[in-house]
Amino acid sequence: MRFGVCTFITDEGLRPDELAAALEQRGFDSLFVSEHTHYPVAAPAPPDTDMPARDYLRSMDPFVALTAAAAATRRLSLGTGIALVVQRDPLTLAKQVASLDVLSGGRLRLGVGAGWLREEMANHGTDPKTRMALMRERVLAMKQIWTQERAEFHGQFVDFDPVYSWPKPAQKPHVPVLVGGNGPTVFDRVLEYGDGWAPNLLGPPESLVADIAELRRRADAAGRGHVPVTLIGADRRGFTGRAGPIDPLSAGELSVLAEGGVDECVFFRDAGQDRGAALRFLDRLAELTEEFRDPLVRGAG
Repeated sequence: MRFGVCTFITDEGLRPDELAAALEQRGFDSLFVSEHTHYPVAAPAPPDTDMPARDYLRSMDPFVALTAAAAATRRLSLGTGIALVVQRDPLTLAKQVASLDVLSGGRLRLGVGAGWLREEMANHGTDPKTRMALMRERVLAMKQIWTQERAEFHGQFVDFDPVYSWPKPAQKPHVPVLVGGNGPTVFDRVLEYGDGWAPNLLGPPESLVADIAELRRRADAAGRGHVPVTLIGADRRGFTGRAGPIDPLSAGELSVLAEGGVDECVFFRDAGQDRGAALRFLDRLAELTEEFRDPLVRGAG
């Protein structure tokens, strides 16, 4: 099983290049970056909190942060966990993604989601009621841009006549798209326009394993073959109801996930930690995951 970290990158704490280098030195496989473009003052706080966390309020643009991370590393996989495609123009986002994939040497994965903060997406002109349909069309349109010399798309929400757009991604046929979410229709989205599934952990590991078995059954029936699963947020708070500090899964829980078909396990990281605390947390994760790593990756850097 591969391992990585997902975090907001802010103007406080570790810089993205420092974090990426530290992950690569410890043999981790990936860095995923979350995003909020802004947090409306009138919006309610996230569930079970009095106000948004500082990382929600101070987060950097994920693609700028990942560019700095790419420049500081050689092999670390880079990803969005997740990019709010319903808040981004698909022509612009397609170019950003392709450009970063080229500059990183083909190390990017695009995790996508429709978001939950309705006030935020409304400020981008997105109707929360139709955001899933909008996400679908924007992803499909970007795949056309990445793979066609003359790309065009004609949908309900995305509509453009033939265009030229370079660069094309370094990866072929295109940057892998990981569809985020745990809802009842997420497998429909994964199988239609995704190249992998990026769930959160909302219940015990055994419940995710059961979902993976169902996804793989449906994928086989559709002739899709193996669909990679990247768990974003290997954190016990999602199913224990605990608030407070990040609580990584135990070795026993990781074992359940490894045997149950998770390809990559990505831990949340507190963006507000100072350098010393941040590096100690990465050391803790490195020790926790050592026994589950590919022997060829251990100690790489």
